Amino acid sequence: MTLMFLNGAAMRGGPLNHLLKDSPLVGVVRTAAKYRFYSVGDAFPAIEAVQSGGVSVVGELYDVPWDVLERSLLPAEPEELELGVIELEDGGGTLSMVRRRAYTEPHTYRDISHHADWRAYKASLEAAQ
Repeated sequence: MTLMFLNGAAMRGGPLNHLLKDSPLVGVVRTAAKYRFYSVGDAFPAIEAVQSGGVSVVGELYDVPWDVLERSLLPAEPEELELGVIELEDGGGTLSMVRRRAYTEPHTYRDISHHADWRAYKASLEAAQ
């Protein structure tokens, strides 16, 4: 088992939550205020560590078995993301999918750090329609 921070479609109620195979939710948490938060084509979020101007991003922390991580969750992740380690608001660390360093095309990334919450961002898109 390992702790994994999720902040997109695999959270509770999301279309990819089934990939967690009933992994237990530890709780709703926030990252340390060290990250920028992006929408990648409005399809999924990405976080990226920054030196300054970071925000605290909302997500869910799960206790995921290694085999679920390896065989279910990671294979479904988009190529724009990679597995990394992030810092939580309480100072602890955890695994998370982060913005892949090799993908730097700014036109596909929209900075949504002012939302700091994927669900809030998606709700703002729906409200604007």
